[in-house]
Amino acid sequence: MTLYLVRHGRSTMDRGTAPHTWGLDPAGYPAIDELRTSGRLPAEAFWFTSPEPKTRATARRLTGRDVEVVHDLREHERHSTVWLDDFPAVVRRAFDHPAQPAHPGWEPLARTRERVAGAVRRLLEEHPGRDLVLVGHGTAWTVLRSELTGEPPDLDAWARLRMPDVWVLEPRAV
Repeated sequence: MTLYLVRHGRSTMDRGTAPHTWGLDPAGYPAIDELRTSGRLPAEAFWFTSPEPKTRATARRLTGRDVEVVHDLREHERHSTVWLDDFPAVVRRAFDHPAQPAHPGWEPLARTRERVAGAVRRLLEEHPGRDLVLVGHGTAWTVLRSELTGEPPDLDAWARLRMPDVWVLEPRAV
């Protein structure tokens, strides 16, 4: 059983709307197409996606079909529309103090971890021994990877994630 954690393609950034509403930037399609043909994703797997427009569109572009949406795979909730020039620093603060919102309108990162890990555990139980491809988000995948491997969150790896990108995990006992 292997988990493929796919980060969505480049999103259209609209400073006037919350990030969970953003779609894909067509300029990023070639990178998604490259991932699709790279051999980095399994030919046989169950696919699931976050409900956000950018992830659903990434999954569809990677597979050529609609992919089952799992609501709890959504990103660390950030309902603020305030543009943050220091976004990486605020995300790092969320990791430093996961029980508290790092910014007004943000979900505590501990809640994200609980929600996403719970959803993935359910998927693993429903599909024992099968490879799963999950299309989602960088921060959510960072907390999930930490939860499933027992390692501390790797914020340097988070900072290096491209849009799109994929992490491959063989989780320890769930």
